[in-house]
Amino acid sequence: MEYTDQLGRVLQLSKTPIRIISLVPSQTELLVDLGLRDQIVGLTKFCVHPNGLIRAKTVVGGTKNIHLDRIKALQPDIILCNKEENTEQMVRALEAIAPVHVSDIKTIEDTLLLIRSYGSIFHIQEKTNQLVSQIQQKHTDFLNNIDRKVPCKKVAYFIWKDPWMVAGNDTFIDYLLGECGFENVFKNENGRYPEVGLDQLQDVDYVFLSSEPFPFADKHIKEIEQHTRAKIMLVDGEYFSWYGSRLLGTFDYFRKLREQLKL
Repeated sequence: MEYTDQLGRVLQLSKTPIRIISLVPSQTELLVDLGLRDQIVGLTKFCVHPNGLIRAKTVVGGTKNIHLDRIKALQPDIILCNKEENTEQMVRALEAIAPVHVSDIKTIEDTLLLIRSYGSIFHIQEKTNQLVSQIQQKHTDFLNNIDRKVPCKKVAYFIWKDPWMVAGNDTFIDYLLGECGFENVFKNENGRYPEVGLDQLQDVDYVFLSSEPFPFADKHIKEIEQHTRAKIMLVDGEYFSWYGSRLLGTFDYFRKLREQLKL
């Protein structure tokens, strides 16, 4: 059978894959929620959800650096990657071991297409259709409770320190900020994750410090507050950047966040 991934690459699969290696944490979580836990034979050290999975599987490296020998020894039927999380060089090397499916996620619709694609590849269309419907309903319910006539609050979403880096345009984070009713003040900066200075936070309503990939903490709030009058708060980065089945909880989190900010 032929399948096309989200980069338009064609995969040839002679059978339904039963030995899966996932090199993307959010996609690993998605596989488990689709009932494919037992088929996962390898994952990354960042695949921390669901709890305990990483101790039961073979860790083959991170998302940018992998052990090809471990992956080859696991004899996978398919390897699941992502354009942003994994490098092109990795994908080329992995293709010598097994078919590689690469996702490219920038919107919720991209996520739903990925879920449907997994439904076809793993022959679990009933489960994936159900998950897609649940996500669509939660998304719609959330959007229906936002007053779009009210001007969006301006937000800076930090992902890293030393150098200070934010989520820019053409990212899933930027897309979700918009869905949550915020305006990303750095969406017009060069690059998807541009470096910025704290002196650029003058015309900002909120500064969000993500829990990942950099583990921001209360001490960083104190470091930033001398540079801006914006409200600074720690936010759960998984709900702003993980896709797949994580979206089932994302909109509940966004609703609570907006309530906390009295929006």
